[in-house]
Parts: sequence; structure tokens; C-alpha cells
Amino acid sequence: QVQLVESGGGLVEAGGSLRLSCVASGRTFSRYGMGWFRQAPGKEREFVAAVGKSGRNTYYADSVKGRFTISRDNAKNTAYLQMNSLKPEDTAVYYCAALSTGLGYYDAAAYDNWGEGTQVTVSS
Repeated sequence: QVQLVESGGGLVEAGGSLRLSCVASGRTFSRYGMGWFRQAPGKEREFVAAVGKSGRNTYYADSVKGRFTISRDNAKNTAYLQMNSLKPEDTAVYYCAALSTGLGYYDAAAYDNWGEGTQVTVSS
């Protein structure tokens, strides 16, 4: 198992940028695919982006394609989510998650470990 800690959330104006970080404990980070999900008040948790174990393969929700970029640095046990051109509808708690099987990147139920989340608020 890995323990995950997110950081980098905050309040930003529409059109602005934020970079979220997710630091994982342990020495097995490179064995996990990593995903970012978000949950807005009154809504279900939704997939945002994911990256494969090596960092070569990436996956995005249609709503963030072209605006968000996911990446990882296995030497630093860290996954990132660069968010540009933010919109008020991006406001949510953002969670990172670790996936051991390499299958089901879009499915929250497939992930093994979750962080506690970081709040992102985009003002109009």
C-alpha cells in the first residue's frame, strides 16, 4: 500500500492556473498508476486524469482535455496535475489515487489507495 498526500489547492480566479502535487510514501510508487478525481458539493466523485506507471500513457476526462496535464516523477514519488484556464465549474475537492492493477483508470472503484483531498476554488 501507499499513503498519498495532496497539496497545491487554493483559491484562483477564472482563467488562472494551479498545480496540484501528490506525494506517495514507500518505495513502490512506480508500481502504481496514478489518477486524479474531483468531487463538487452535491455531486458524485468524477474522473479527471490518470497516468500510467512509467508516465508514458495519460488519460483525461473530456471536460479537462487541453487544459489539464497530468505527469509523474517516480524519483520523487510524486504525481502532478497542472491545471490551466480554470473555470468556476472546476471548483471541487481534488483527490489523488493509486491503482495497482493497471486496469480501470477511469473507474474510481478500481483504485486501491486515496489521499484526503485538496480544495480547489475558482472564482468567476
